[in-house]
Amino acid sequence: MNSIASSAHINESGKLTVRFDDQIVRYFVIATAIWGFVGMLVGALIALQLPFWQANLGQYLSFGRLRPLHTNAVVFAFAGNAVFAAIYYSTQRLTKARMFSDMMSRIHFWGWQTIIVSAAITLPLGITTSKEYAELEWPIDVLIAVIWVIFAVNFFMTLKVRREKHMYVALWFYIATIVTVAVLHIGNSLAIPVGLFKSYPIFAGVQDAFVQWWYGHNAVAFFLTTPFLGLMYYFLPKAADRPVFSYRLSIVHFWSLVFLYIWAGPHHLQYTSVPEWAVTLGMVFSVMLWMPSWGGMINGLFTLRGAWHKLRDSVVLKMYVIGITFYGMSTFEGPMLSVKTVNALSHYTDWTIGHVHAGALGWNGFMTFGMIYWLLPKLWKSDLWSPKLANAHFWIGTIGMLLYVMSMYSAGVTQGLMWRAFDDAGRLIYPDFMETVIEIVPMYWVRLVGGTMYLVGMILLGVNMIMTIRTATEKPSDSAILVNA
Repeated sequence: MNSIASSAHINESGKLTVRFDDQIVRYFVIATAIWGFVGMLVGALIALQLPFWQANLGQYLSFGRLRPLHTNAVVFAFAGNAVFAAIYYSTQRLTKARMFSDMMSRIHFWGWQTIIVSAAITLPLGITTSKEYAELEWPIDVLIAVIWVIFAVNFFMTLKVRREKHMYVALWFYIATIVTVAVLHIGNSLAIPVGLFKSYPIFAGVQDAFVQWWYGHNAVAFFLTTPFLGLMYYFLPKAADRPVFSYRLSIVHFWSLVFLYIWAGPHHLQYTSVPEWAVTLGMVFSVMLWMPSWGGMINGLFTLRGAWHKLRDSVVLKMYVIGITFYGMSTFEGPMLSVKTVNALSHYTDWTIGHVHAGALGWNGFMTFGMIYWLLPKLWKSDLWSPKLANAHFWIGTIGMLLYVMSMYSAGVTQGLMWRAFDDAGRLIYPDFMETVIEIVPMYWVRLVGGTMYLVGMILLGVNMIMTIRTATEKPSDSAILVNA
């Protein structure tokens, strides 16, 4: 087994050769592409099931069973593997040290894939806690905690033995992710098992809802935002060959974001039994999140100062610009939707679905795609097989995402307005819920077209990845750098 000690050698000139573990990064990149395809394929199927009920193919492949499978596959399998690829690649280079334990890295990888497969089996079978983004039952939750601890130990021990004294801002975003996700997962998963496949949370009623959305919103914050910001701060300057616009702004961005985000969860519970002071607190902190979020967006886009001409030839930078732009759009829209008067219209509508997918498809998806296209030539020591195919992916994915998001905005506003439409006598104009459902069916078809286009883009990425690996003339090997002994 390789380790930090066995991967570092002093040469005749007194320099230390440090070999990085690139194999683990290759594992996670391949897993990202595979699970991305699976998650988006399931997403396309459930998008079809809404306007075309005949696509509900029996009990185990119905919308109610597949929808949590889709969210878990996209969030924890696709985005999760992308996060781990980014962390394992950038941490070794920022610390000038190999990961502390190759064995821990492999246990993390195979353990995480086991968790994903377990979710893919149990969720269609209806084995679920019914808690948003936390549907997995207690044995899988325990496995998640164990694997996360192994990952955390490996990461923090690497920081301890690092050869670079300064800790670049990306590492701070990774630290926030690892620590906070552990607290969120354990806190929200506290339950009393009553069987191998069934448990009941220790919280009940309003308290359960409050804890769930403390977890739910911050799962978005600390699993889909902070690690991707770390990814942005490392990979964007590399791709642009420019230093980050403002390192001071990145530090302000980090500390203000991690302080404010953790309080925003109650805004999901507007107009419920949760006390008014709690939802107001969530709304206020959500609105304050505008500042650090847009500070990060500005820092990302301004890093391209003097390098905008590179977008003509670099599909990686195109992906990053779309990703960062949608980060800014989503983090403007989220606080806006938390404001009570706006929330009165948007809550329980497809506007929320549009908002979530603007972030997931735009921010997480395109940042992941950009990272993969940047990593492929470096990890497999080969030129990207087809830059034209990558550009086709960019345009198909962008157009598909816009169709998806705009159709859901339209559907959401339509739902909200119809539900609160009254005549002069104060009676509901549309008392039959099915009237609203029928009205938005055309928008569901547009959503299906957009989602399918995004899936096609994912397939193009997969083809490009397979062909790049197959046509590589040099056997993949670990990268190495020289540092002072």
